[in-house]
Amino acid sequence: MQFASDNAGPAHPAILDAIARANDGHQRAYGSESAMTQLRDRIREIFEAPSAEVHLVATGTAANSLILGCMARPWDAIFCSEHAHIEHDEGNAPEFYTGGAKLSLVPAPDGRMTAADLERVIGAPGARSFHNAQPGPISITQVTETGSVYALDRIRAIGDLARARGQRVHMDGARFANALMALGCTPAEMTWKAGIDALSFGGTKNGCIGVEAAVFFDPALAREFELRRKRGGHLFSKHRFLSAQMTAYLENDLWRDLAARANAACAQLVAGLEAHPEAEILYPAQANLVFVTLPRATCRRLIEGGADFHVMDSDPMEGAPETRLTARLVCDWSLGEARVAQFLSLLG
Repeated sequence: MQFASDNAGPAHPAILDAIARANDGHQRAYGSESAMTQLRDRIREIFEAPSAEVHLVATGTAANSLILGCMARPWDAIFCSEHAHIEHDEGNAPEFYTGGAKLSLVPAPDGRMTAADLERVIGAPGARSFHNAQPGPISITQVTETGSVYALDRIRAIGDLARARGQRVHMDGARFANALMALGCTPAEMTWKAGIDALSFGGTKNGCIGVEAAVFFDPALAREFELRRKRGGHLFSKHRFLSAQMTAYLENDLWRDLAARANAACAQLVAGLEAHPEAEILYPAQANLVFVTLPRATCRRLIEGGADFHVMDSDPMEGAPETRLTARLVCDWSLGEARVAQFLSLLG
């Protein structure tokens, strides 16, 4: 019963098969293989963006940080939610790859910024002097790190604010497919039609071994990405193994199917937690992860019964049994109904 992370789940067999097929013979290196050209066209088709530029890297940290490096100057502020992935889980990589741009945090109790709160943190036009970090890009984590999902109207409001202020918008889409299935919208509606300039389109958390696509809806930003990717050591020479993964991921809507499976498992889990008198869900659980508080004794019983999940604030095995602990549970595509039911039966 693995709920620790969707990074811990297996790769889908179709991804493994695609890598094996890509291993046949010799192909051109560094992204010049024919499969990459075809993949770029496919992503443009999916996003209804014929001029979009697409580049691949192996990790979400590289995708997010290199994209932000193309958007932010060293003296800029990058505005993001206080719970943003780039704030809590990137080891200061955005600051490193931008040459020192500062993350400026926006209050977001459930993980989602509002345009009004964002505008207050940015300040009035022209209010920042040379003593201050200058208004730089805005970054949205979708799905958020609390498990909530930005609705389209909220993304559009942030995009409208950015356009009015001359700022760029980046979307951290490590769980992009999960958000898309939760909202029931099109990829274009959740990105460039709502004001997103560039997206890190995730595959690793949703059935791939390791591949993320940097999708630039403003192609003027993309040339710098190529240079930064090489300089930062994130350009694969045997790039075909990245393009093979992403191609298989998109084929026959596999990416949507895998996200739907993960979301369905989480919905089943949330329903069981909501029905349990000891469980308190902390944030809207709209995709494939949920935060819940439980007594330490309950966490210990679940762990001893074979459940693996992340306890945020204390050792679940040592201390007062009645103390409430915060647990994060994440569902990946492979989890399935039976394992969720097994977890809920342990919960009691």
